[in-house]
Amino acid sequence: MNDFIDPDVSEVTINKKTELPLVWFLPLIALLVSGWLIAKSYSEKGPVITISFPTAEGLEVDKTKIKYLNVEIGKVTAISISDDLKTILITAQMNSSAAGYLNKNTSFWVVRPQVGLGGVSGLGTLLSGPYIAIKPGDGPKEHHFVGLTTPPLLKNDVEGTHFILETNNLGSMRPGTPINFHGITVGEVLSHKLSDEANAIRLTVFINKPYDQFIRKNTRFWIDSGVDLSAGAEGFKVRTGPLISLLSGGIAFRASAEDTIENIQPENTIFPLYDTYEQSTQIVYQNTLKYVMYFNGSVRGLTVGAPVQLRGIPIGKVTDINLELDKKTAEIHIPVTVELEPDRIKEINNENNISDKDIMAQLINKGLRAQLQTGSLLTGQLLIDLDFHPKSKIVLSDNNQSVYPEFPTTASSLDQFTHSAHIIMDKVAKLPLEDLTAEANKTLQSLQGTSKAASGMLVTAQGTLDTADKTMASAHQVLSSMEPGSTTHYELEQLLQELTQAASSVKQLTDYLEQNPTSLIRGKKEQ
Repeated sequence: MNDFIDPDVSEVTINKKTELPLVWFLPLIALLVSGWLIAKSYSEKGPVITISFPTAEGLEVDKTKIKYLNVEIGKVTAISISDDLKTILITAQMNSSAAGYLNKNTSFWVVRPQVGLGGVSGLGTLLSGPYIAIKPGDGPKEHHFVGLTTPPLLKNDVEGTHFILETNNLGSMRPGTPINFHGITVGEVLSHKLSDEANAIRLTVFINKPYDQFIRKNTRFWIDSGVDLSAGAEGFKVRTGPLISLLSGGIAFRASAEDTIENIQPENTIFPLYDTYEQSTQIVYQNTLKYVMYFNGSVRGLTVGAPVQLRGIPIGKVTDINLELDKKTAEIHIPVTVELEPDRIKEINNENNISDKDIMAQLINKGLRAQLQTGSLLTGQLLIDLDFHPKSKIVLSDNNQSVYPEFPTTASSLDQFTHSAHIIMDKVAKLPLEDLTAEANKTLQSLQGTSKAASGMLVTAQGTLDTADKTMASAHQVLSSMEPGSTTHYELEQLLQELTQAASSVKQLTDYLEQNPTSLIRGKKEQ
């Protein structure tokens, strides 16, 4: 038996420690990443909200996005029908970043392609499909909302100022109606409602920055219908606006040169909305004088608002036209109320102790009268013209029931011409036309007799000429048979010359009478 022992073997030790393989690190890393993603997903997940819409057209679960400023902040997770079967409930999962937007006055609406007078919008949804847009609002937190059927007029990033326009004529003014400034669209109508007193319509409008700085104390707004055609005492007037105003209506405004930047108006200031541009240009004078005028005859063509002119320059307007019947005398009167504006007249050598009424009384005493005149032959509109007629007496009506003093009037030039024509026609009617006609007939009969006598004279003269020709022919034969140079030959030759001259005179007379038979009555015309 071999008892040999290797000395190196006794010193060998066995290490039984186990090591983890590297392959196990991969599942561990995957688990950690998954946990981190899950935690991140839960941390980014926001509240769940519901939105009610009248229809779910174009909306799809897990595909329709909710966007703010074109950034995705949520998506639709469920679509169902409400319990009352009238609306659609949209359930949406919002991101945590959208939690601050979900307040009571927050608005939601569906963005789809739209084509309107204001342009084309939502073209990007043709490929990606509709999405739900959000407009943050204020108020307490809310998780159930009622979606808008139409997009709001104001987007989220628009800055400007709200104003109120007051009018009695809504016309085609609707939310979205553009507001123009020198042809540039600078705002739009947001809404309209009846005033608390129910006597006017108030439009809420929005003017974008920086154009809202031109809304000042004397700014004027008017309805800009695209084509403004008016007919008045001055004739026809045509103004044109932008094409969009012609199709859908619009509002325009202008700033006054007198306003400075200090006169910029604050939010929700109320302005009147005029029906036309012409009305917006009229200056409102506080100092006015009212009179009543009575005109003889028809006032057809005179309308309320017709100008009152002093030698062609407007100084007022007609404010009222009435028709009065006096039951005692059965007389008809037409009182025309006018409003004169003395501030339109530039004063020279002003004296503070003389009032406008006293000045007007002095002008009336000097012959200032009112008369109707045609402003335009095309439209037939009348105006009231004030001018001086020193020879005209002041004639006032005995039945002035107006609270205003009476302004004396005079007949217009057309009325005077008509009156003169009536006088001439009356004189013509008084003439003895039947007697004149009988005398004229007698004169014609006499002329016809004279004409017949003249014709007889012409026939006689023609016979005389024929006889003279025969006599002269015989005389020439006798003359040729006589001895030349004798006394008888000479006397007969002289007689033939005189007969020739006489025949020539008769010939000329007959020719003239044939060409001018009336010369027997009127005589020969002077050459």
